[in-house]
Amino acid sequence: MSVKDVLEISGKVILPGENLKIKSKIARLPSGTEIEVPAYVYRSAHPGPIVLLSGGLHGDEINGIEIVRRMLEAGTFDHLLCGSIVAVPVMNIFGFLNFSREVPDGKDINRSFPGHISGSLAARFAHFLTEHIISQIDIGVDFHTGGASRYNHPQVRYAPNDPKAIELAKAFDPPLILQSRFIDKSLRKQAFKMGKTIIVYEGGESMRLEEHVVQEGINGAQRLLKYLGMLSEAPERNAPAIHIESSTWLRAKRSGIYQGIAKSGNHVKNRELLGYITDPFGEFRLKINSKQRAFVIGHNNMPIVNQGDALLHLGIVQQQAT
Repeated sequence: MSVKDVLEISGKVILPGENLKIKSKIARLPSGTEIEVPAYVYRSAHPGPIVLLSGGLHGDEINGIEIVRRMLEAGTFDHLLCGSIVAVPVMNIFGFLNFSREVPDGKDINRSFPGHISGSLAARFAHFLTEHIISQIDIGVDFHTGGASRYNHPQVRYAPNDPKAIELAKAFDPPLILQSRFIDKSLRKQAFKMGKTIIVYEGGESMRLEEHVVQEGINGAQRLLKYLGMLSEAPERNAPAIHIESSTWLRAKRSGIYQGIAKSGNHVKNRELLGYITDPFGEFRLKINSKQRAFVIGHNNMPIVNQGDALLHLGIVQQQAT
C-alpha cells in the first residue's frame, strides 16, 4: 500500500502530522452563489494508508452523510496512530440542497466517472473527485442509502474481482456482506481502474435518518480503521456477518397497492408469504410467495406499484464471513 509524504487536494498540501479543512470550489448556482465541497484531512505523523470516508454522492442519502459527520464531530480522527483520513461528508452538494439523488442537469454523478472538466455538471463533479480525491487515496468507504423508497439492510458491498475489497469488507464486519459487481462509470469502478479499492456501505432509505443504520456504519468504519492500525479501539459485533454471493429482485407481477410482510433483515422460507398486491376497488388480491429460502437484503416502501417494479431484494446465503 502506497504511503505519501505529501498529500495534495485542490492545490492545498497537507504534510504528515497536519490536519486541514479544504474547501474546493466546484460550480455556481444560477444566483451566482459558489458551490464548495469541504474535505477534512487528518494526517498522522506515522506512515500508513490514506483512507477516504465519503457520503452524499447521492444528495438525498442522509444516513451516509450523518455517519461521516458524526465521526468528525466525535473527534474520531484527531489522534490517528498512523496513516491519513480524507473525510468528505457531502460530495454532491447540489443534490443535498435539492433533496435529490442527481445534480440539477438530471444526471447521476455515480454514473459519470471519470468525468470531464468541460462536460455536464455531473461530469465536472466526477472529474473533480477523480483528479483531486481518488488520485490521492489508497482505499475508501463510500456510504450510501437505498433510493426510490427502497430500504436496505445495513450491508457492505464488494467487487468479486478485487481481492482487497473482500478483505476490507470483512474487517468492516457489517451485519451483511454482499458481492456486487462494478457498475460502469461509478466511483468504485473508477477507483479500481486507478489501482484503489473502495467498498460501499448501504443502509436505510433515502431522505430518512435512521439511528441504527448510522451506528452500524460508524462502528464498521472504526473496526476497519482498527484493522488498518489507525485506531486502537473499535466496537465489536456480537454476531458474525452474513455473506451473500448471489441475489435477485422479486418484482411486481401486477400493478396495484403493495402490502409487504417480509422486511429487510428477515430470513424467509420457500413458499413463505411475503406480501400482497391488491387493486383499489377490492376486485383482486395477489399473494406474493418466496420461491426459495433467502435473506431479505432490501424492501420496497412505496405502496403504489406498477407491473415490474422491484419489491424485495433477496439474497442466497452461501456462507458466513470469517
